[in-house]
Amino acid sequence: MRYHFRSFTGALFAGLLMAFVPRLAWLQEKKTPKPWPHWNSFWISCPDVSLKSYGVYHFRKNFELSVVPLHCLVHVTADNRYRLFVNGTPVCSGPARGDLYNWFYETVDIAPFLKAGRNTMAALVWNMAEYAPWAQLSNRTAFALEGDSLTTQLFGSDGSWKVWHDTAYHPCATNLRQQFGIGLASGVGDEVRGDGYPWGWDRTAYDDSGWPGALVIQHPFEMGHGYDNPWTLAPREIPVFPETPERLKTVRRESGVNVGMEFLTGSAPMVVPAHSTISVLLDQGEETVAYPELITTGGKGSTVRLMYAEALIDSSGKKGNRNEISGKRLIGLYDIFHPDGGENRKFRPLWFRCYRYIQVDITTGDEPLVVGALYGMKTGYPFELKASFACNDPSLKDLWTVGWRTAKLCAGETYFDCPYYEQMQYVGDTRIQALISLYLTGDDRLMRKAIMDFYRSRVPEGLTQGRYPNNRMQIITPFSLYWISMIHDYWMHRSDDRFLRNLLMPVQGVLQWFEDRVDSSMNMLGPLPWWNFVDWNDSGFTQHGVPAGAEDGHSSIITMQYAQTLEEAAELFDYFRQADVAARYRRLAARLKAGTYRRCFDAGRGVMSDDPGKTQFSQHASIMGILSGAIPKAQWRPVMRHVLYDTMLTQATFYYRYYLTRALIKSGMGDLYYSQLTPWRDMLKIGLTTFAETPEPTRSDCHAWSASPDYDFLATICGIMPEAPGFARVRIEPHFGELTEVKAEMPHPRGVIGVTLRRVGERVNGVVELPEGVTGRFVWRGKDTLLHSGQQTVNL
Repeated sequence: MRYHFRSFTGALFAGLLMAFVPRLAWLQEKKTPKPWPHWNSFWISCPDVSLKSYGVYHFRKNFELSVVPLHCLVHVTADNRYRLFVNGTPVCSGPARGDLYNWFYETVDIAPFLKAGRNTMAALVWNMAEYAPWAQLSNRTAFALEGDSLTTQLFGSDGSWKVWHDTAYHPCATNLRQQFGIGLASGVGDEVRGDGYPWGWDRTAYDDSGWPGALVIQHPFEMGHGYDNPWTLAPREIPVFPETPERLKTVRRESGVNVGMEFLTGSAPMVVPAHSTISVLLDQGEETVAYPELITTGGKGSTVRLMYAEALIDSSGKKGNRNEISGKRLIGLYDIFHPDGGENRKFRPLWFRCYRYIQVDITTGDEPLVVGALYGMKTGYPFELKASFACNDPSLKDLWTVGWRTAKLCAGETYFDCPYYEQMQYVGDTRIQALISLYLTGDDRLMRKAIMDFYRSRVPEGLTQGRYPNNRMQIITPFSLYWISMIHDYWMHRSDDRFLRNLLMPVQGVLQWFEDRVDSSMNMLGPLPWWNFVDWNDSGFTQHGVPAGAEDGHSSIITMQYAQTLEEAAELFDYFRQADVAARYRRLAARLKAGTYRRCFDAGRGVMSDDPGKTQFSQHASIMGILSGAIPKAQWRPVMRHVLYDTMLTQATFYYRYYLTRALIKSGMGDLYYSQLTPWRDMLKIGLTTFAETPEPTRSDCHAWSASPDYDFLATICGIMPEAPGFARVRIEPHFGELTEVKAEMPHPRGVIGVTLRRVGERVNGVVELPEGVTGRFVWRGKDTLLHSGQQTVNL
């Protein structure tokens, strides 16, 4: 047998770069309403199988074209997931996650993939059933594809499609908690037997004569139509995701085989002899989110296992320095592939994987196995970095880069809390992530979707769910308040009255739920049901992050958060000319702030307690006391000094440090922010390439709420903030700390905001540029000067 993998893998990778990625430019988001209440095509599925059980299915339809059209739009969706191919070329994946009331479909232009003559439309569809990620909702296995106008008659999904139940797939890595002590909510691994897979099924030449016809379910209905909908369709609200090739960087460890850089670059295969067992540890160099793709030839009877992890662990289960591997092992999610002996077989898991390290374990049988390539197809929300930041401390560049990578990896079809363990969208995380998105990219589409996801998650009593979409209901009561704060953030940064007006009623519903639980004798919130999570600090809170008073009544932290949210809501209702509602919210907020301060401020310690019994004291209580205004302004600075330097207080972790920074700024102590970056610097010292969920020891090495420095470099150090709804006016109040020079740009709905500033002693000078039609103020040491559109100098 002769192998020509040098030319094959090189051509493959070049082809992916030069052909596949540019074609994604044809995939356009279309939201034009259809002229009919239902699609002309049908939901279809596989006959003679349980449609609610685990299964992987191949759908295909051949059709003829005499002329290739200039454009050919199709609308496509499936339950749970699909991957669409045209003439063997992958076109898109989906659907974007939603719920049964908002089941999304993608609209793509497939004209570039068509040819004159015979064509094949094909879709890989799978239902993970009980093995599905927690963020995946489902009704039953189904697929639907609709073409515009007459094209539906050619290939719209109906009973003329063929379908194959692929029993080569089996779930694996289903018991990681029992096996390794790892709990994953992001799904399981795939085990695929190559001898049962229908190789070439997506190509026109494939013989599908033995496949049965598809089972027709019913017409799909869009939002506002239908009377018996298994799914109510809605157009995708976010862009279709590209995939870009990404090579693994280094071989860190090998056993039973010698692997050179030629294998990683694709210029030479890795050959594993018959009757061998080998293990190779590969390092991406930084954490990533990608679909691994493995190319093999031969090796019938072999078993290949790919295991993925953010970091290796030592014998005591500790990660330590993420760059170090000596004495450590890799444990984590894995996939298994059993080659059938064929040539150039490609294995790719159904869902993407998050990893820095991949361990390849191979056992061969009677045939040698040739591994022609192993690489990733990087994916995720296509955020484009449009902001920049530089200063006279070059070390902040590393923090900026790692923060951006963290935020990017935690953005998919929803915002993710973390890409490895959960991939779930939580309100508390998402509020911070959305601000990072606005400031660094200017792209507000995922933020809008997140706001609407939580809007759709509401339960009958009025609260939002804490995470959504999700197949397990979870209510985190403070997160419903942060959803309102997120709406307020959007209002301040975007002019979108029609979108916001529709949210006023659900905002009132959340606030009423809390008002019904106010203890009027104390002017504080009474006992609260559900999960009252505030922060992951179990040394002062319970092991579930719940502070004193939350469950049995009179939590100062949550009461003051409610008061602050009432005042944010009052601003919204004033803007929408509902002054009576706004006034009532302000009166209630004033009562709550006064009651909480009177009962929980400890004059001896100079801080707020977590409860009237003064059994617990945390940074969080005083932070929220300042942000809400419950603590009088004259006390803000001395209280903040206690917050920063009293180590007996329950400490804020990375998540709540976002709010600590807001309290610093409100107290006029924003210049201390620069000195508060030590926890992030410490993460870089131990080899993290993304920011972690909590201080060591941490579960997740990539957690978006910890990327807040990227927002704060622009919003705090440079001081760029909206001063009117829709970012119509800008306030620039820099907080240099020990820095002397900063230079930054950030996107604004009307253009770009730019600052180039230099601090000399107590003076600041430089250049500020605002977009056309935008005005504002520059504030420095209590003095301010007006800013106009365009470029101007400042000297204060």
